Amino acid sequence: MNSNITNSVNIQNIPLKKVHGGDIDIAYKMLGKGDHMILFNGASDNMDAWDPSFLTGISSNHTVIAFDQRGIGNTTAGSKPYTYQQLANDTAGLLDALKIPKADVMGYSLGGHIAQAFTVSYPDKVNSLILVASSCGGKDAVPKPPEFKKLQSDIVNKTLNNISITAEEIKSLNSASLGSGWIKLHPESLDIPENMTFQQLKPGLTPETMKNQANLGVWEHTNWSGVCDAEAKLAKPTLVITGTDDNDYVPHENALILAGKIPGAWLVQIKDAGHAVMNQYPAEIGKILNTFLSTTGQNR
Repeated sequence: MNSNITNSVNIQNIPLKKVHGGDIDIAYKMLGKGDHMILFNGASDNMDAWDPSFLTGISSNHTVIAFDQRGIGNTTAGSKPYTYQQLANDTAGLLDALKIPKADVMGYSLGGHIAQAFTVSYPDKVNSLILVASSCGGKDAVPKPPEFKKLQSDIVNKTLNNISITAEEIKSLNSASLGSGWIKLHPESLDIPENMTFQQLKPGLTPETMKNQANLGVWEHTNWSGVCDAEAKLAKPTLVITGTDDNDYVPHENALILAGKIPGAWLVQIKDAGHAVMNQYPAEIGKILNTFLSTTGQNR
């Protein structure tokens, strides 16, 4: 293990750096030693959201690059349209600025969609692809339940119009993220302060970026043709991870579709995990990643 890594890696203690790429300044942090791995955050999260035990495991033998996407945290918003293609281009700009020719690519939730767009657009920069709580979009994807889409839409609209979000709405979001199995095992996880605000939950998210991400979600469900077919042709070593109780954010059936489409893909379904699987089983996911990467990396 890299001597710079202690028993637990806290990304908030890693120095923040910036590079210029395209029309934005991209904030990032690097830790660990070994082959490069780049991490794509879930919607509205900045790079400090990654769990320490997950980072500890994967940075023991990989140089991990965590970064803030356009308009999130310490990365500027720029002036270009907010699209999956642009977010993929931003990532290529980051790797080019850091003089990193190729990396293992991991995306969680919305970050999984961006990771896939990046892989399809820049296959020469990708060694392998890891997708957690994601889908390939388009006609192959299983959509969110209508009532949950309405809940999310209501929260976005209220936030953009400075209307208070109720405690019940925040609890509903939290419950959907955790999943029924986790809640049964950890009923205390439903405890949220009555005065908790959405802004407190997502401090790195500006209203403008929230609106952009919401618009991206609408576009994804109406216009995105998906990337399953393109990924199948690339046949990159791929690991797909899902919580079996992710029924609202990204229904777990999407993981089965992804793994079924991509030749040789690994599929891991984690029982009693919801969409928040990265925070529920971070150390276990780190071990799974290391097994996958050490096995598939032998063929590079």
